[in-house]
Amino acid sequence: GAPPPQGQYPPQQGQYPPPQGQYPPPQGQYPPPQQGHYPPPQQGQYGAPPAQGGPYGATPPQPHGYHAPPAQPPYGQQPHGYAPPGQPPAGGPGYPAPGQPPVGYGAPPPGGAFPPQGPPAQPSLGYVPGQVAPGDFRPQADALRKAMKGFGTDEKALIAVLSQLDPLQMAAVRDVYSKQLGRDLYKDVKSETGGEFRDGLLAVIEGPLMHDVESLHSAIDGVGTKEWLLNEVLLGRSNADINAIRTAYEMRHRRSLAKDVEGDLSFKTSTLFNIVLHAARHEESTPINPQTIDTDIRSLQGKNVTDVCAIFAKASNAELRAISQTFESRYHIPLEKHIEKEFSGHMEDALLLMLRSATDPAMRDAILLEESMSGMGTKDERLIVRVVRAHWDRNHKEMVKRAYKHKFGKNLIDRVRSETSSDYQRLMVALLE
Repeated sequence: GAPPPQGQYPPQQGQYPPPQGQYPPPQGQYPPPQQGHYPPPQQGQYGAPPAQGGPYGATPPQPHGYHAPPAQPPYGQQPHGYAPPGQPPAGGPGYPAPGQPPVGYGAPPPGGAFPPQGPPAQPSLGYVPGQVAPGDFRPQADALRKAMKGFGTDEKALIAVLSQLDPLQMAAVRDVYSKQLGRDLYKDVKSETGGEFRDGLLAVIEGPLMHDVESLHSAIDGVGTKEWLLNEVLLGRSNADINAIRTAYEMRHRRSLAKDVEGDLSFKTSTLFNIVLHAARHEESTPINPQTIDTDIRSLQGKNVTDVCAIFAKASNAELRAISQTFESRYHIPLEKHIEKEFSGHMEDALLLMLRSATDPAMRDAILLEESMSGMGTKDERLIVRVVRAHWDRNHKEMVKRAYKHKFGKNLIDRVRSETSSDYQRLMVALLE
C-alpha cells in the first residue's frame, strides 16, 4: 500500500491524485471557470486539444495543412484546468495521461523498428492492486459497521460514507474494515442490502479495477453476451489499464480474458477486441506522423473492416483526434457520420465509443447515461455501471453533467431521480452530486 507517486496525498492545493496519468487529474480550478462553456470550440491546430472558452457548438476552424502539436508541459507535469474534449482527464476509458505530448504512429519503418514511443502512461487511479490512500480510515470503517450492526440497516449512513470515497480511499476503507474489524465489507453489504441499491453499493466497494473485472465476467458468462459492457470496460483504455484488467481477470477467474472474449463475439468484432487486448496502442507520447494520418483516412474511406479495426485499436487518442479532424476537412463529412453510415450493430457501437473516447469523453458518457434511461423502462444495470464509473473522477463527472445538459436540455441528476426510487435513487444521486 505505498502512496501514489510524488509522495503527497492529497497533493497541496487540493490537487489529488498526483500526475502520471492517474485520475481525476489535478485541476487548477474546480469547477472549471464558467467561460469554458462545455465543451470549448476546437482549435484549428492539427490533433490539438481544444482551448477553454467560447460557446459550445462554435464551428471549429478547419486545419490548413499540418501544424505541430500544441506545446505541452514537460512529462509528468499537469496542464492546469480541465481540458475537454481532446485532452480529457486521464484514467477512465479513453483518457490519455496528461502532460504527455501527443505524437503519431505508422507502419514500422524498414528494418522492422517501431516508431519512437514516449514514456508509457501510468495505470489509472485504482488500477494498481494493493495501492491504498494513506491516512486513518477507521472512522469510515466504524460508521459502515455501525450502519449494519444489530437489527436493521441504516442505508442513508452507507450512502453517506461510500459515495464520498475516491478509488484509493475506498481501497483503504475496505482494508481497515478487514484488518481492524475482522470482517469483509463486501460480504456484509451484500447480506444487508438488496436489489439495485445493493448492486450500486457493491460496484463502489469493488473499486474501479475489480468492478471492471467482474463486469467482464458478467458480460461473458451465461447465455448471450453483454456487448455494451465489453465495449465500456475495454475500449478506449490505456495500455496500462488494459494490462491491469487482463492480469486481474486472469488471477481472479483462472482463465484467459482474450480467449473468453473471442469465444463470445463474431469474427469481425473479435478481431477488434483481440487487437485491443494486446495492449499495443500508441502511447499519447508518440509523435503524430501526418503521412500516416493521411494513409489512415484513406483506409477509413476504403471501408475495409479489418483495416478500420486496426486503425482504431492502435491509434492513440491524439491520433484519433487528428484522424477525425483530417477526415472531416477532406471528405466534408464528420467521421462519426461516416461510421454510422458504413457500420451497424456491435461494430458501429464499438467504433463510435472509441472515437468519442478520444474526441469528447464527457459527451460519450452523457449519451450512454441517456441511453440507459430512454425508452420503455430504465436499464438499471447500465445506469449503475455508468453512474459508478463517472463518479470516480469528480472533474470528469462535472463535465458529463454539462455535456448532458447541453445535448438533452435537462439536468442529469433530475433525470436520474425521475427514473429511480428509494435507496437506489438516493445512492445514484449522491454519486452524481
